[in-house]
Amino acid sequence: MKKLFFILIFPISGAVNAQLPESGTYTYSYCYREWHACVNTCTVIINGDSVTVISNEDQSVPKGEIIDKGILVQHKSGKWIIAQHPDDKNARRIGGCGNGPAIIDFKKKRFKGC
Repeated sequence: MKKLFFILIFPISGAVNAQLPESGTYTYSYCYREWHACVNTCTVIINGDSVTVISNEDQSVPKGEIIDKGILVQHKSGKWIIAQHPDDKNARRIGGCGNGPAIIDFKKKRFKGC
C-alpha cells in the first residue's frame, strides 16, 4: 500500500498584515515627522489601491486641501507608503520629508507627513 504525503506551503511574508483596508473614508491622525508628534487629523479616502489624504485642520495645511494623493504600495521595509509609481516600493528614503513617499500606518490610523 502506497502512502501519499501532502506538503502545504504558506507564505511567511506577513501577508495577513499586508492587506489594504476596505475602500472607504477614514479619520487618521496627522503626524509630523519633524515634530515627532501627531497633532492634527486628516481624512483618508481609500478606493482600492488609490488614496487621497485631506486636511481636517487649519494649521500647517488649510482645511479641505489635499495633503497627498497616490497609490498604496508596500515598501521594501514592510511599511505602507503613498507612492506616485509602483517602483517607489524600492525608494531609498520614505517618510514624507524631502522627495520620498509618505508613510501611512493602517493599524494605528496615522498619516506621517513632514
